[in-house]
Amino acid sequence: MGVAYCLSTDLRQMTTSYSNTRIPTTRPYASPRIMWNESKPDAKQLESVAPASTSSAKGAPDTATQIFDPRAENKLRRKIDLYIVPPVALLYLFCFIDRANIAFCQNKGQMIACRFLLGIFESGLLPGIAYYLSRWYRHAELSFRLGMYMVMTPTAGAFGGLLASGILKLENFGSLTQWRMIFGIEGIITIGIAAILLFLLTDNPTTARWLTPEERELAVARVMSERIAQEEIVDKMNLAKVKNGISNPVTLITAFIFLCGNVVVLGISFFLPTIIRTIYPNRTIVQQQLLTVPPYVVGGACLLLVSWLATKFNTRQIPIFMSAPTVMAGYAIMLASSNANVRYAAIFLTASCAFLGGSLCNAQVSANTVSDTARSVAIVLCGYLGGLVATWTYLPWDGPKYPIGNGLNLAVSGAIGVASIGGLIWMKADNRKRDRMTPAEKEEMLAGLTREQLSELDWKHPDFRWKP
Repeated sequence: MGVAYCLSTDLRQMTTSYSNTRIPTTRPYASPRIMWNESKPDAKQLESVAPASTSSAKGAPDTATQIFDPRAENKLRRKIDLYIVPPVALLYLFCFIDRANIAFCQNKGQMIACRFLLGIFESGLLPGIAYYLSRWYRHAELSFRLGMYMVMTPTAGAFGGLLASGILKLENFGSLTQWRMIFGIEGIITIGIAAILLFLLTDNPTTARWLTPEERELAVARVMSERIAQEEIVDKMNLAKVKNGISNPVTLITAFIFLCGNVVVLGISFFLPTIIRTIYPNRTIVQQQLLTVPPYVVGGACLLLVSWLATKFNTRQIPIFMSAPTVMAGYAIMLASSNANVRYAAIFLTASCAFLGGSLCNAQVSANTVSDTARSVAIVLCGYLGGLVATWTYLPWDGPKYPIGNGLNLAVSGAIGVASIGGLIWMKADNRKRDRMTPAEKEEMLAGLTREQLSELDWKHPDFRWKP
């Protein structure tokens, strides 16, 4: 880049253990790439400007603004995108393909056994990846990066359908035949990818060997600039931080939204082949499977577009709310119409917005928690029980129109709309309440607290603001 870092003494001392990296608690340095400025930033700098997350010894926040060189930050962001997003996206692709193809199981007992094992070994992957990416990206950036890996959900449905169709044309795979071949071949691929990535993925920016020392310091400073009163990128877990993650109002609202969204998403993923089979019962199995592909393609394209817009405008709650009416319309048509082509078209409406919750809900939780511990707890809490409900939505005796399954999905989509708009109104109201606090009131609230106690305040800190 031709521009050297002028780094502070504190950050230069990051040598012994990067996992315990601390960001200084006073304005540290003036650098062409990382600098401090008390004036209002130029509009062109807004993407690379973050409020200081540090605080004075008494807990009063430093009012300075930390400004990152846009060129250096863009270069670092592209590098992180290249090294981090593709591997986790590939892993999640095959994880979800395994789940999506569970519908091919013909034996009930074997299907239950397969689903149970998949649930045990893959349940932590989605929240784990969301939490992992939050260590690398700033709040505004996270929606699109989560979208780039969450797009593997509809991609798995599309690619998985094509792959399954090809595998089913084989006579056998070793001793395996019919649907067993699908799980045999895809399982080998998934295990192989996981074994490779176990050695390739880096835990967090401070341990990334593929970043230069200057890039590591910038990566840490970027993330820490948005964490009020935090001094470590990977903090020590304690009960206070865990409670903050669980009791966070936005976490609870978003967890409910994501639970409802998972009912829809996993209902589509588990039962779309079954639904297609009832719409077009006279088609061959391969033709029915191929008909599952286009809705997933539409869903993936919409997921990437909306996630990109959420990052561009740094908002998540509004897109979540706007997704609900489209999904509701799709299920309403499924309930009202008996025409095969109309019902198939309705699937496109539901798929276009159903997958948005994965990226937007996890990004919303990450943006509205402060400590690393609270974020990890909040993301895990984020509504994964929806999959349990989804497995009971489309029951065999309810076909072929599935009024219970489609009615339930219509209801939870409506609940998403109500909860998201209610959460948006509450966040704005609470932010106005916080804005009305006087400096004296803030000082009184923070008086006598140690640095550790300040870091445990999380969303209760008077300078914290909800980010819709």
